[in-house]
Amino acid sequence: MQFGLFGAAQAQRGGAPDVDSAAGFKDYIEYVIEAEALGYQSVFVVEHHFTGFGQVSATLNFLTWIGARTRTLRLGTAVMVLPWHNPVLLAEQAATVDLLSGGRLDFGIGKGYRHNEFVGFKVPMEEAGPRFEEAIDIITQAWTSNERFSFQGKYWQFDDIVVEPPTAQKPHPPFWQGAGHPDSIRKVAARGHNLLLDQFASLEETGKRFQTYRDAMAENGFAFHPSMVGAARAFFVTRTQDEKEAAVDRRIAAQRRLHAISQRPDGNNKASIMAYSDTRDASEESAMYGTPDEIAAKLETLRSMGIEYVLLNGGGTSRDNLRRFAKEIMPAFRTEPERAAG
Repeated sequence: MQFGLFGAAQAQRGGAPDVDSAAGFKDYIEYVIEAEALGYQSVFVVEHHFTGFGQVSATLNFLTWIGARTRTLRLGTAVMVLPWHNPVLLAEQAATVDLLSGGRLDFGIGKGYRHNEFVGFKVPMEEAGPRFEEAIDIITQAWTSNERFSFQGKYWQFDDIVVEPPTAQKPHPPFWQGAGHPDSIRKVAARGHNLLLDQFASLEETGKRFQTYRDAMAENGFAFHPSMVGAARAFFVTRTQDEKEAAVDRRIAAQRRLHAISQRPDGNNKASIMAYSDTRDASEESAMYGTPDEIAAKLETLRSMGIEYVLLNGGGTSRDNLRRFAKEIMPAFRTEPERAAG
C-alpha cells in the first residue's frame, strides 16, 4: 500500500496586530515537509471558497510553495472545481506548477458540490456537469497541442491560442477525478482518468466504488492499476478511548458544519459526498480512529478490496499523529510506489 495526505490548512482571520493569519498555512507546510521525510508519497490539497473557515482557496499557489520546499512529494489538487475557472488560465497555472516541480503535479478535478460556492460565483449548479466536461476537453487540448488551436464551446470560446509553458509530464499531468455515483465513476473511467474517493463513505461503499471503476476501466479498454485510485480516510492514532470519542465528536461537528453550507435550500443536493449517514456509528466506521491495531484492521479491509492507495486526512497539523502512523502502522503495509497512469 501507499500513503499520501489529503486536506488543507486554515488561515486565521486576523484583525489584531499580533495575529499571524498565515500561521496555519505555515504550520501545514512544515507538516507536509515532515511527511515527505517520513515516507508519505503525496499531498492532495482542497479548493474551497466563501466558508469563513480560512480554507485554502488558491490551491495551485499553495502547492507551488510546497513544491519549492520538497523534492519527491507528489503535489495533488483535490480538487480544482472546473466550473469556476477559465480553463485556459487554469491549464497555464497548473502547467507552471508541473514544470517547476519537475513533473510532480497530480491534477485532481471535480464538478463541485457546495451550494454556497456556486451561489457566490453566480454559477448555476445545474450547469456544473456540462461546464466541467467542456473544461476537461479544453485543458486536455491545451496540454497536448503543440500548434495553435481554437475552441468554440457553449461556455468558452478561444481563438488562435497556444498554452504556455509546456508541462513536464507527457502527454500531460495525470488527471484525477473526484466521483462517487456509479454513473459518474463510469464517466471517469471512460476518459481513462484516475479516481479520487471521498473520506465519508463507508468501507463497504468505498469497496463497491472501487470495483465499479475497475470494471469500467476494463470495459473502456484501459489498463488498470490500484495506484490509479486514491481513497481518502480521516485518521487519528489514539492512546485512549476518551481520545477516540473526542475525535469522533469533532468529526461529526465538522461534517454538520460543512453540510449546512453545502446543502441547497430545497434540500435537493444529490452529490455523493452529501450522502453519508449522519450517525455516530457511521462516522466512526468510515474514519480510521483508534489504536494502531484498530486502524490496521481497517487498512486490511481496504486492502482485501483491492485498494492500495490511501490519502489520510489528519484534521489539522498534529505531528504526533503523523509520526505515530508512519512508525507504528505504515511499515506493515507500505510498498514501493508505482506512478499512476496519466
